[in-house]
Amino acid sequence: MEEKKYILLVGDGMGDYPLEELEGKTPLEVARTPNMDWLMCNGRPGTVRTIPETMEPGSDVANMSLLGYDPLKYHTGRAPLEAASMGIHLDDDEVAFRCNLVTLARDRDGVVRMEDYSAGHISTQESHELVSALQEAVSEAPLKLHPGVSYRHLLVWKGGRSDLSTTPPHDISGEPIAKYFEVYREERVLLNFIERASEILADHRVNRGRTAVGKRPANHVWLWGQGKAPSMPSLEERFGLKGAMISAVDLLKGLGVYAGLKPVDVPGATGYLDTNYEGKVDAALESLESGQFVYVHIEAPDEASHEGSIPKKIQAIEDFDARVVGPVIERARKFQRVAILVLADHLTPIIKRTHVKDPVPLIFLEDLHGTNRPCRPGLTFSEDAARKAGWDLDDGVQLFHHFMGSLS
Repeated sequence: MEEKKYILLVGDGMGDYPLEELEGKTPLEVARTPNMDWLMCNGRPGTVRTIPETMEPGSDVANMSLLGYDPLKYHTGRAPLEAASMGIHLDDDEVAFRCNLVTLARDRDGVVRMEDYSAGHISTQESHELVSALQEAVSEAPLKLHPGVSYRHLLVWKGGRSDLSTTPPHDISGEPIAKYFEVYREERVLLNFIERASEILADHRVNRGRTAVGKRPANHVWLWGQGKAPSMPSLEERFGLKGAMISAVDLLKGLGVYAGLKPVDVPGATGYLDTNYEGKVDAALESLESGQFVYVHIEAPDEASHEGSIPKKIQAIEDFDARVVGPVIERARKFQRVAILVLADHLTPIIKRTHVKDPVPLIFLEDLHGTNRPCRPGLTFSEDAARKAGWDLDDGVQLFHHFMGSLS
């Protein structure tokens, strides 16, 4: 009998709340999604709660849950996962921090606000120049910088604290930063780095060039998501699974590393609307030739949500459906036994521009070669349709076990 194949497709932050601008509909309801609609008609829709009540609704927590790991047991922070994706080994006394390049700006009243958590989605080439310059700010401190992708970078603090109450910059878009910045004053090592970094960034030629053409400068660093290395059993140890993680985001790649999945670098994968969707699909199908499981993560819907852009979110959802879900369904038919799970990791409502803990919509197709029913008019995949289906799962661990129990 041919080997079972399991495909998990995640549209990061794809779920939303009804919007007045869309006449009371969500972006998912408005977007054209014929492939997810087909899954809705032929699979089993429902919802799953990916964020434990006592935890913050981050992508690290949500995706750990979707991979079948209880975040309450295994989660130590976001940055250690990103460190793993970059091949960075953390010693027992080392704490990793996510280090965003951000844009801060003063308003008319002189209040400093978080203008852009991504510094205008700065390019990787530009950001690497800036991070290289920032090495001067850590040269005499127990700190080490590691360049990542776009605005996402890493800082490792030897002998540092992991119990600081830091805040993700995308959670405070447009807000005054003063009360969130106070945490760094607790630790002189971090404060010195941040202050020196702002001096270096202020007059760097990359930022001068960006400002000259109307782009936002990366004029500050923001530290968050800190933690020490977690200890997790692999999916092969737990379920006998070998597979791959397909994502542009270091967080997901690192989570894959700890889960024993191969992190695949796809050329042109950016984590934004311009990502290489086709390359991700190619990598996913290629990985299934030798493995049993693939996790494909698409960041673009979440990024559009953080920007507060309805048109971009609709585009991201439609691209996910047309350029990932559809091609995966068609090309996976060559395998005889295939189960597919499509869902969001968390909701990122446009009106909030950050993550929330609400249950996420899902579609589970137990057997790709099972039924092929035509969709009845008006039936589409959406948050409301998933809720009305009545299949409500308490956590991602429960969902993953259900997923692994298919194709029996």
